[in-house]
Amino acid sequence: MQVHRDLEQLPEFRNSVITIGTFDGVHLGHRHILQQLEQAAAACNGEKVIVTFDPHPREVLVPEKNPIHLLTTLDEKIKLLALQGIDHLVVVPFTKAFSQLSATEYLEEFLIKRFKPHTIIIGYDHRFGHNREGGLPLLEAEQHKFGFELLEIPQQVVHDLTVSSTKIRNSLLEGSVLLANELLGYPYFVNGTVVHGDKMGRKLGFPTANISLHDSRKLVPAQGVYAVKVALASGLWNGALNIGTRPTFNGKELRVEVYIFDFDEDIYDQPITVQFIDYLRADMKFDNVDDLVVQMHKDTAKAREILSGS
Repeated sequence: MQVHRDLEQLPEFRNSVITIGTFDGVHLGHRHILQQLEQAAAACNGEKVIVTFDPHPREVLVPEKNPIHLLTTLDEKIKLLALQGIDHLVVVPFTKAFSQLSATEYLEEFLIKRFKPHTIIIGYDHRFGHNREGGLPLLEAEQHKFGFELLEIPQQVVHDLTVSSTKIRNSLLEGSVLLANELLGYPYFVNGTVVHGDKMGRKLGFPTANISLHDSRKLVPAQGVYAVKVALASGLWNGALNIGTRPTFNGKELRVEVYIFDFDEDIYDQPITVQFIDYLRADMKFDNVDDLVVQMHKDTAKAREILSGS
């Protein structure tokens, strides 16, 4: 898959079949659209082109609202889409100036001029242009003038797509990892770097790797303890991860730290990826450290049991 970030340097696409969207998560609903993209491109011997935006349009248009919680960062999205057999991914820098394009300018100066589409695949309620004034009716009215075919993603499919993205986020924020992973089609994951902590876990017999996420916009699941898979340069390991403030020690700062089973390597400053497999329990305050350690033994035993079958 070729990734294009400069609209002035786009290649001449062959019978481009394009679809447009944020594709956050690249989940099962998105993959239904990608199947349509595959079929349409095969029918016209065309190239499969996805157009996405960075940053997320909401960050530019309504920055004062609640912060974005991304299921996938741009780099993560690129890697996931590359697995789907896409020919071209065009990352459009979303700016206020771009958002001011009228619907007609968006169609003529952006879609037609840049991509010369053979086919456009679009949701029934997709809106574009300044004040979201453009949509399917405009494309239908102009398709013969510009000579492109138009494939509409039906209302039910778009509805399922929207619900899936929202449902995945809500599920993760509630600790419902199994449901989120089912909708994603893969285990939810976060990427980060191993950083130094205060070595409290080591003192308790459970040395943990503290993780600094690569992107603060990445959604962090609910506070609690999880059974996880840990990807490091040395391979894939099992572990138990905690997201929380360490209330037993009256902590205030939210931390993401993972205890990697049967592991004893120096991995400070190294990249780390954690895949969430299952939720074990909520973060909680214990009366004393001994009770905490007893629970940590129970957590690791439960996580080992879950991960032995994964």
